[in-house]
Amino acid sequence: QDNMAFTGKYEIESDENYDEFMKKIGIPSDIIEKGRNFKIVSEVVQNGNDFTWSQHYPGGHSMNNTFTIGKEADLESVSGKKFKATVKMEDGKIIFDFPNYHHTAEISGGKLVEVSFQISKLLKDLKIN
Repeated sequence: QDNMAFTGKYEIESDENYDEFMKKIGIPSDIIEKGRNFKIVSEVVQNGNDFTWSQHYPGGHSMNNTFTIGKEADLESVSGKKFKATVKMEDGKIIFDFPNYHHTAEISGGKLVEVSFQISKLLKDLKIN
């Protein structure tokens, strides 16, 4: 994996299942509506295993996450929730586990491809005697 493979500025070209995903992770409808046609720009600076990952939204709001692969970091989710997580890299993909969704990012054909999906927990009812 190239030491700087992720470095660049990327503008969203398309997002699939945006509304459904945002609802599932608890984003209010008015915010979903506003964000639907935003041209969000992701700016990534990679220096070896150290990353600064920023998302710039119209109107001047930005979300910045700084992390090192394999080390716990303080991160912020799309909804603004702060949490701690260890970001991993497997097969050239960066893997983030946010509090209620799983996110991967990779470079494919010169584009940043990001995939998020909701994590649902299946809990088994245990009978304790």
